[in-house]
Amino acid sequence: MRRRARSRGTVLPIVLLLAAMMLVTASAWLQASLVATRTAVSARERMQAFHAADSALVRCVRMIADAPVVTSSGAQEPVGWRSKASFEGASAVAIEPFGDWPYARRAPQCLIEAWSHTDQAVAVTSYLVTARGFGASPETEAWLQSRIDGATRHWRRVVAKPF
Repeated sequence: MRRRARSRGTVLPIVLLLAAMMLVTASAWLQASLVATRTAVSARERMQAFHAADSALVRCVRMIADAPVVTSSGAQEPVGWRSKASFEGASAVAIEPFGDWPYARRAPQCLIEAWSHTDQAVAVTSYLVTARGFGASPETEAWLQSRIDGATRHWRRVVAKPF
């Protein structure tokens, strides 16, 4: 009887310790799954914006002959694509090659800029096509460019939003 009386209060702290360990472990798993979910959603939105911009870029390169073109002269590449007014507002000259884009906040846009320069004493007209794609959230955008010099195309990804 004495032996049982001495061990009477030891089970409760052990059970509480095990319950606390299980609670901490479950909380860590929940936090890890939330981070993984946010990462997956962010990656999906970036890919969606990238594909929207890529599709707009391909379509606008194909329609260079028919699309409205912003013309600049000089040996340097045009910088109209760095201006917010080229893409947004009443004076926007960027076109939307698609009516809408599934699961995106907005339809992708593209801006076609032509510039004349001389290359080895020959007048050359080149084009800089800038495409902008959107994801579902307002902060998700992707920017792609293609420079066309005659039959040569140079592709590049714009890493940061220019404005």
